[in-house]
Amino acid sequence: MTTYLDADPAVVEDAIALGDALVDAWGSWGPNMTPDARQVAFISDRSGMPQLYIKDVVLDGPRPAARHVKLSDDPVVSVRWAADSGWLTCEVATDGGVRTAVWVVRPDGSDARRIAGDATTHAELGPWTRSGHRFVVTFPGAAEGVPTRCFLADPATGRLDPLAEGELIRVLDVSLEERFIVIRDGARGQQYVVVVDRLTDEALSVLPQGATGSTEVALIRPAPAEHGGPVYVYLASDVGLPRRQLIGLPFGPNGWRGEPRTLAARDDAELEFIDADDAGRLLLLVWNVAGRSELELMDTATGGRTPISGLPGLVAADPVLSRDGSSVVLGVEGPTRPRELWHLDTTTHAWTRVSSSPPLPARRLVVPTPATFAGQDGLPLTGWLYRAPSRLKGTGPAVLWLHGGPEAQERPTFDPEHQALAAAGITVFAPNIRGSSGFGREFVHADDLHGRYDAFADVLAAAQHLVDTGVADADRIAVTGRSYGGYLTLASLAFSPGVFAAGVDVCGMSDLVTFYRDTEPWIGAAAVSKYGHPERDRALLEEISPLRAAGAIDVPLLVVHGEHDTNVPIGEAHQIVLALREQERTVQYLELEGEGHDFRRADSRKRLLGTMVRFLARALSRSREVDPVGGRAP
Repeated sequence: MTTYLDADPAVVEDAIALGDALVDAWGSWGPNMTPDARQVAFISDRSGMPQLYIKDVVLDGPRPAARHVKLSDDPVVSVRWAADSGWLTCEVATDGGVRTAVWVVRPDGSDARRIAGDATTHAELGPWTRSGHRFVVTFPGAAEGVPTRCFLADPATGRLDPLAEGELIRVLDVSLEERFIVIRDGARGQQYVVVVDRLTDEALSVLPQGATGSTEVALIRPAPAEHGGPVYVYLASDVGLPRRQLIGLPFGPNGWRGEPRTLAARDDAELEFIDADDAGRLLLLVWNVAGRSELELMDTATGGRTPISGLPGLVAADPVLSRDGSSVVLGVEGPTRPRELWHLDTTTHAWTRVSSSPPLPARRLVVPTPATFAGQDGLPLTGWLYRAPSRLKGTGPAVLWLHGGPEAQERPTFDPEHQALAAAGITVFAPNIRGSSGFGREFVHADDLHGRYDAFADVLAAAQHLVDTGVADADRIAVTGRSYGGYLTLASLAFSPGVFAAGVDVCGMSDLVTFYRDTEPWIGAAAVSKYGHPERDRALLEEISPLRAAGAIDVPLLVVHGEHDTNVPIGEAHQIVLALREQERTVQYLELEGEGHDFRRADSRKRLLGTMVRFLARALSRSREVDPVGGRAP
């Protein structure tokens, strides 16, 4: 039985209905083009689950409908189009879980079949060769000490030829004649890049190894004439730099390597993404400016950069430059618009919509405002405030929403959950605490290892900011988050009792020791740079594991987890729920069937949204009666 004093049940149910309608406002993302830029393959959840679609890019006149290319009943994660237009490759989430399989299919939907990966073997899709004859498939190490292996796959025969082997390697790009490959290696936040000459079997470091920082994006193209060397490598890197910049350097045969130099840098932004045409004459640069996206085109011969105005949304995602350099297709979204595909003419700079979404409800959605505040040690922090329309004056209930990663970033994107909570009268504050990306190298590493305690303090500072600015009642703030944000939720409740009135943990770790024991081997191996080593840092991991202090959690808690999550294994949810129920604490558990670490099905997202809004409306009411337990038993 629940009693609301200031949360009208009709208002709450209306907010959930709004959220459901926003979940149904399907989007389109992850585009990839044919060489002539006349067709685009992409992913859309218009059927309620991410699937593969193909559409003609028509800039004038009636636009044809997208065509569904059926692969399997599992969600499609990514798609790449071969350089010769003859094949599409897709990464598919097996059973909706974390492990993926690689599929090939003809553009007309024929010859669809799985090349690698199944329920027990994880395979990842890499790039096509520039000729379009083969593509990269990667098998991460399936056990401790087992190396990652990369292969070149033939789409017609399924043959896999060995390409590279290493601990945590990923092939980022392959040169036109397949002689040079660009490989990334290393743990999270410490990733470095090497160029391998397959003819001589030499591996040359692109940037000095050992320097703090990481390189996640790199590509190889023919070198501009004045730069020397047959190929040129472009990287988005912050190795030894304050922010991620565009770095370039030439490579040649017989171990020749030029000197790296900065080609583009900004004091107010980080370089988020780069792409190039096949000739290496034009680069697409996407900058992250405190969460908003800005685009530039760069002439590699002159170094000239042209800003592109008119981006039809606040955040750009998955941009791709056509092989001839004539077009850009990218996903665009914002707080009031789902992900849509747009086309940019690189000559005229004209924007044209490629895909659209269904009409949204005739309701004014909340546009978040940027906020700044200080951590307890004075470190400048930021966030996005979704002020509930009914709470524009005076204080009221509020929730902190903590993103995953921790290297992810809260950005002004389309978020049905935030909108539903605001419509229910609950303000949402989504901070970027230390460890978040987008704010420079030092900031993203500020929570490594023992810096985790400072991240805990940042969560408390975010809650205090809501009180100090008159947004929230001090006794009606909940802490919520997913993945790493779910872990922070549990940590905040366990280590700082009395601050928060409730919590929602979505697929978070409850014990870092058991997380390392049970997670996928390649995920655990990459995480040691962030959380600590499971053996050398065992004492630290035990100390910062919320399960060890579960007895201090004395406020209502909702725990949500996906049935097939092997990134943060479902046991992390089961053990915290069991510990709290043994102490007769108020805990509700929701397990989403057929989901992994990411919830991709519309019906699952609606279940989560409705459960969360009702739970928080009840928990943050001035007066309430709550059930001590609820939900499906773990």
